[in-house]
Amino acid sequence: MLKKTFYTFLIVLTAFTVQAQQDAQFSQYMFNNLYLNPAYAGVDGVTQLTGAYRAQWAGYQSSFGDGGAPTTQMVSFNTPIYKLRSGFGTYVMNDNLGPQNNLEAQAMYAYHLGIKESKLSFGIKAGIYSMSINGKRYRALYPDDPNVPKGNESQVRPDLGLGIFYRTEKYYAGVSVNHLLKSKFDFGASALRGALQNQLNITAGYFYEVNFDLKLTPTFLVKTDLKQYSVEGGVIATLKDQMWGGITLRQGGDAILLLGYCFTKDKSLKLGYSLDYILKDQKAKSTTSHELMLSYQLPVNPGSGKKVVRTPRYRH
Repeated sequence: MLKKTFYTFLIVLTAFTVQAQQDAQFSQYMFNNLYLNPAYAGVDGVTQLTGAYRAQWAGYQSSFGDGGAPTTQMVSFNTPIYKLRSGFGTYVMNDNLGPQNNLEAQAMYAYHLGIKESKLSFGIKAGIYSMSINGKRYRALYPDDPNVPKGNESQVRPDLGLGIFYRTEKYYAGVSVNHLLKSKFDFGASALRGALQNQLNITAGYFYEVNFDLKLTPTFLVKTDLKQYSVEGGVIATLKDQMWGGITLRQGGDAILLLGYCFTKDKSLKLGYSLDYILKDQKAKSTTSHELMLSYQLPVNPGSGKKVVRTPRYRH
C-alpha cells in the first residue's frame, strides 16, 4: 500500500507542475507580451497577428520510447479599439509535455490611460484551460491501482488573469497574475486532485539609441508562483530597423541566441528565431531548443486619426 501511495504521488507531481514553469515557456518573450500580460492588448497601436512554435530539448526521447520532447504552439491576435481607448486580444496555446497536454484559449480586454507621453494599461483575460493526460504513456508498477489513468483523460476549467502595463518611448514595464481561479483538476480520482497555481509575471525593457542605425534593448523577465522563481534577461541589438540579434540568459543555465529579420519596407512582416543551449545537466536532456516566431502587422487605417507610437521592443 505504501508503494502504491508513493506511485500515486508521482502521478500527481507529473499532472500538476506547481513551479515557476507551470505555464509554457517562450525564449522570445520580449516579442510575446500578450501571452504574459493581458494589459498589453492593443498597446502598440497596431493590429497584429503572431504565430509561435517551440521545440524544447530537440531530439530528446524518453527512456520508454513513448512521448518525445516538449513542444508548444501558439497563435495570437491583438488590436487597438481607439474609440474606447482600449484594446482587444486573444490567443490559443497548445503545450505538449509527453503524457500531459495543456490547451489554453483566452480573450482579453485592456483599457489604456494616457499620461502625457506615456500610456498606462489595465487588462483582464478570461478563457478556458484544458488539461489532458494519456495514461498509456505511464509505466505503472501496479496496473490495478485505481488512481492510474487507463487511457486518455481530459478536463476543461475556467481561467482568469489580470495585468498592468506601462510604456513610454524609452522603456516599458508590466506586472500580471495568471490563474486567479486556481482551477482544480482530478480526472475522476480524488487522489489526483490538484490546482493551477497563481503565477506572477514581471517584464521590463529599455530602449537605447546608440546612433541612427543601431539600437539596443535590454529586457528582463521574472516568473514566479511565490515558491519558486525563473529569471531571465539579456540585450537585443537592432540594425537599421531591419534585423536584430541578441543574447539572453535564463536562470538554471540556459544561454539563448536571438535572431530576426523584417521582410517588408514598412516592417510589417517579421520572422524571429531563437536557439537555446543548455549549459547544465546536459546528460538529462537534449542540449538545444528551437523557437520560431512569425508576426504580421496590418496596415494602419489613415482615417483613425491616431498616431502610432510603437513600444521600444518593436522598433525594428
